[in-house]
Order: sequence, then C-alpha cells, then structure tokens
Amino acid sequence: MNSMRSALILVTSLLFSNACLADTNVNIVGLFSSKAVLIINGGKPKTLSVGQTSDGVKLLAADSRMATLQIEGKTKQLGMGQAASVGGGNANAAASSVILYANREGHFLSDCQINGATLKFLVDTGATTVALNSGDAKFANIDYKRGEPIQIGTANGVVTAYRVTIASLKIGAVTLNQVEGSVLEGGSPSVVLMGMSALNRLDMKRQDIALTLTKKY
Repeated sequence: MNSMRSALILVTSLLFSNACLADTNVNIVGLFSSKAVLIINGGKPKTLSVGQTSDGVKLLAADSRMATLQIEGKTKQLGMGQAASVGGGNANAAASSVILYANREGHFLSDCQINGATLKFLVDTGATTVALNSGDAKFANIDYKRGEPIQIGTANGVVTAYRVTIASLKIGAVTLNQVEGSVLEGGSPSVVLMGMSALNRLDMKRQDIALTLTKKY
C-alpha cells in the first residue's frame, strides 16, 4: 500500500513538474486598434481587448501593427503573423522559431527588422538572396553603393543592383546575422523579398495556412 502511494506521489510530482515546465505559446493572427486575435497553445482564435486576459496571456496594448502582451509575467511585442513561446520548457527552441500565416492570396507577408529598422517582407523561395529596394536599404542604414554592382533581370527588364551583407535580420524571435542581400535601385520590390540566402538557414514546415520557420544556424 505504501509503495502504491509513493508511486502515485511520484507520478503526480512528475506531471506537476512537466506542467510547470510547459511553455505558453502565443500566435498573432489579427491586429486592430485596441484589439488582437490570438491563438494560445494551439487552441481556437480568441479576440482580446486591451486589459483582457485569457489562459494567462494579457493584452496590454494593440494597434494595426503590433500587440504588446504579458505572457508568464514577461512583456512581449509581436507583429502580425509572429509568435512567442514563454516558459521553462525549452527556451532555446522557443527563441529560434517563428510562425507565419498565409494571407488570402496564400502569401506569407509579415514584418521583419533589418539592422533594427522595421520593414514588410514576403517569403519568396524563388529569390536567390534577400532583396530590397534602395529606399528600404537607406531606411535600414545599408550603404549599398559600397556593395558590388551587378545586373539582374526583373519583370521590368535588367536593372542595376548591389550585392550587400545584411548585418542583422530579425523575424519575430529568429535573428540571423551576416545575410547576403541585393539592393535594387528604385522602388522595386515594394516589400523585402525574403530569399534563399536567409531561408536556407531556416527549417520551413507548412501546415495548412501556418508556416513555421526554425533557425538551423
């Protein structure tokens, strides 16, 4: 009888320990003024207004670009399609993944930070490098004219581009350093094209409208 009781206590302790170690996973699937639509721990989407709490996640602030959340006592800022995982389980794995959601056209469009500057990007497996226009490059403090000039073909014909190295590229919790990029003179592309120079350093897993990017190195 005592051995059975000890076994029960051990199982209960293990379950409690695993529960304490489990991360809280939050995905942003909708952003509005003072409201955000969240998926918490893989559940159904929930709409929270500023000040509301659900499953231990509190919405502190929100607008059309960013949500500020309190998760497990920690404050996190997330943009559309971004995710965070907070807890004691596997912090290293959580810090190296981000979940993006396809828009109505099936494209994965979200925010990234290049050298600390926030820009819109589109996942583009057909692009060799991370490509951005000269205006976005200036906004991200990239002195692209010091890069190697090259000629590349686009839908509008052959244009001059400059091969550069992007010091820091951040997508949600994923940060890549020293990423090869191309800067095109003019206003095209209208958003940053997240090409294979970045995507090759990420594992990509798609399930329905969700695309999970996990840092490999």
